[in-house]
Amino acid sequence: MELKHAENSHSPRTVAPPTSREQKCGAAGDWWRNAVIYQIYPRSFQDSNGNGTGDLRGIARRMDYIEALGVDAIWISPFYKSPMKDFGYDVSDYRAVDPLFGDLDDFDALLAQAHGRGIRIIIDQVLSHTSDRHPWFLESREDRDNDKADWYVWADAKPDGSPPNNWLSVFGGVAWQWEPRRGQYYLHNFLASQPDLNCHNPAVRQAGLENLEFWLKRGVDGFRLDAVNFCMHDPNLRDNPPISKSRNEFLAGGQAASPYAMQTHIHDHTHPDNLLYIEEIRQLLDRYGAVALGEIGSERSAEVIGEYTRGDRRLHMAYSFDLMGPDGSARAIKRTLEGLQKKADGGWCCFAIGNHDVERVASRWTGNEPDAQSAKLFSILLGSLRGAVCIYQGDELGLPQAEVPFERLQDPYGINFWPVYKGRDGCRTPMPWQQHAPFAGFSSASPWLPLDQRHLALAADRQQGDPDSVYECIRAFLHFRKRQPALLHGALDFLPVQQDVLTFSRSADEQTLLLSFNLNGEERAIGLEQLDALNGRQLERLDVVKAPQGSIANGELVLPPRSMLIAEVR
Repeated sequence: MELKHAENSHSPRTVAPPTSREQKCGAAGDWWRNAVIYQIYPRSFQDSNGNGTGDLRGIARRMDYIEALGVDAIWISPFYKSPMKDFGYDVSDYRAVDPLFGDLDDFDALLAQAHGRGIRIIIDQVLSHTSDRHPWFLESREDRDNDKADWYVWADAKPDGSPPNNWLSVFGGVAWQWEPRRGQYYLHNFLASQPDLNCHNPAVRQAGLENLEFWLKRGVDGFRLDAVNFCMHDPNLRDNPPISKSRNEFLAGGQAASPYAMQTHIHDHTHPDNLLYIEEIRQLLDRYGAVALGEIGSERSAEVIGEYTRGDRRLHMAYSFDLMGPDGSARAIKRTLEGLQKKADGGWCCFAIGNHDVERVASRWTGNEPDAQSAKLFSILLGSLRGAVCIYQGDELGLPQAEVPFERLQDPYGINFWPVYKGRDGCRTPMPWQQHAPFAGFSSASPWLPLDQRHLALAADRQQGDPDSVYECIRAFLHFRKRQPALLHGALDFLPVQQDVLTFSRSADEQTLLLSFNLNGEERAIGLEQLDALNGRQLERLDVVKAPQGSIANGELVLPPRSMLIAEVR
């Protein structure tokens, strides 16, 4: 095997990017299969009116930044009318913008601006539960005979007055709340202020579809469906079994903050009938050429992703939290990805290594010792996988997890489990736009969560134009990715892990690429004879980003600490 060095080389085999609104933002087609989706948490992206909270006009103000990054779509977390007990995931009106974020005119203006730039808009939808302030619930709780009496999951107490079964809330404690008006318990898989809808009821599903269609008629390009496998449960309300003894011993070591992890969740979500709802959603989306991205939270997430995305009657794609754990080693990543390939066979994944619910990857995969080179490698690795990818706002800057003191916490999850688990606020702090501006250019007023002082040196204005920055590295890679057939639609095949280096090929008819990632803090060397799958073929390195690169020396592939190699196989 021979390695040729091609300085600033770009593959001559290019795919011309679409240029018109019809090409980029028209019918669903297959654009979503290899899309780069940029997640925006609106509260923390950009404040336009000086109240300390981000809003829709703020997103529009930063559209130049989003376009320059080179993404295909943006996913906007909830901005609907809400009491904000779970910061928008407790919806009280699915068809209204909460005044905190603006109004429908602001949304329409943002949509038009994005579409004018060829960027699609995906918005969050919460189908499994509402706020306890939603008119549906206010009516349902009054008695057992009203028009909405069966719109939520109600159950009688056991003879001793205890809850109907042993189901637990993700946010801690039992998953049942007593309601004296009806003399029954209602189910809440999350906060008690987020009652679960009874999606076994066709009228509930129809109402959910009508809410989706409201936004489809406004022109949205798709939906990210929150906790989509939680829509239906076991109608017989059978108890969940405990986890195995071996896992109990693992949990006893302090690895879990919540007893939720001590059950096997086979009855409280992912009921087989949920697929009926998924198929109804797909039928609606196909009429509008829109797409669905599902969030899967399950102990068997790979299988569920396959079930929920296989064929052309269900979701287009789905993601899970499998790559959002603490282990960022090559072996762990390979094991996870191979499991997804095998168990979700025939389905389609959207990969994510960060979002608004988990510790930032720059800290999580480095043992809380973030560095610029690791941040570059993590995002390039993500963008090299077979499928769509989600990039969480700020990861393109390499932001580490922010430190938020207890007295400034907003997240109910973090408040409940402090100090064992500090919650999700550390990944939700405001975007640092300008290093030397008041509040980093996010707002003219003190923001809803404090800025981490470490983020100021990583501000967007400091990184843009700096060829050595995390931002410019990731931006260059995303634009490179658009021109590589192998990365857009090629197969992915793993090579054996050697020296804890992750190596795989991406192969299309037009092109084959070899990609190797050394995620360690020490140099690694791999003998070329160990890459027997490529025996006798030449490699031409493609220097597409400003990051440490591997090389060939004395019959070995040599990878410096936290480096990578992208090479074309000839």
